[in-house]
Amino acid sequence: MVSLVLSILGLVVCGILSPVGWYYGRQEVEAIDAGRRDPSKRDMATAGKIIGIIGTVIIGVIILAVLAFLFIGVAASVSGS
Repeated sequence: MVSLVLSILGLVVCGILSPVGWYYGRQEVEAIDAGRRDPSKRDMATAGKIIGIIGTVIIGVIILAVLAFLFIGVAASVSGS
């Protein structure tokens, strides 16, 4: 449940929560596989993990886009001088 909430908040409000939701989702699925957690909550843990992965990928794409725009801006200002 925590992983699902963190992942949704990461996707909608604060992107840095997506990797945290991914981590907690992965931990929960591993605990369910080991028999330490209730198997009926596997769907929510898996959903939290998947949404966390999606949010993390989106953060990565945004960071790469910002870096590319910065690099293009610096290259344009250097070549224009």
